[in-house]
Amino acid sequence: MQMKPEMLGDALVRLRRAQGQLASVIESIEEGDDCAAVLTQLAAVSRALDRAGFKIVATGMRYCQSARDSGDEPPMTEQELERLFLALA
Repeated sequence: MQMKPEMLGDALVRLRRAQGQLASVIESIEEGDDCAAVLTQLAAVSRALDRAGFKIVATGMRYCQSARDSGDEPPMTEQELERLFLALA
């Protein structure tokens, strides 16, 4: 399935936010910040990545259903999308 930015706008926003949070985690480690603060930031990065992944899978599922509704064969099945996502998690 082709990844199109216009289909995944919200996921891209989430990924950019996670990118900023990860940069903050790296900076905190380099500066020797408190372990609890670093772990809290790292947990936020993890949640942001999970949400972006779920958004991408949901978008793919909607795309597949839309293709099927219009009589086309979708590039992937919903099960393939789910397996791919879960295999990487």
